[in-house]
Amino acid sequence: MSTSQQWLRTPMAAMALGCSQNHLKRCRDTHGGFLVGGEHYILGTSHSAAILWNVDSIRDAFHYRGIVRQRGEAALKQAVGA
Repeated sequence: MSTSQQWLRTPMAAMALGCSQNHLKRCRDTHGGFLVGGEHYILGTSHSAAILWNVDSIRDAFHYRGIVRQRGEAALKQAVGA
């Protein structure tokens, strides 16, 4: 883990990102989401170990997806003539 990145446990990461803990967990690639293990989060060595989240990297991923969504909505409006 790089010291320049902020890795937090789930409750603190969710708070820092302004989302729920469940939303954060649903965004993992293992649950059909776009957050990639090893880049956006790391699992502990046991089933009950805390997940650590790379808050800075996730914030960038959320921002990128927001931009893509806005561009898609604008393109759809233009295509249907709204």
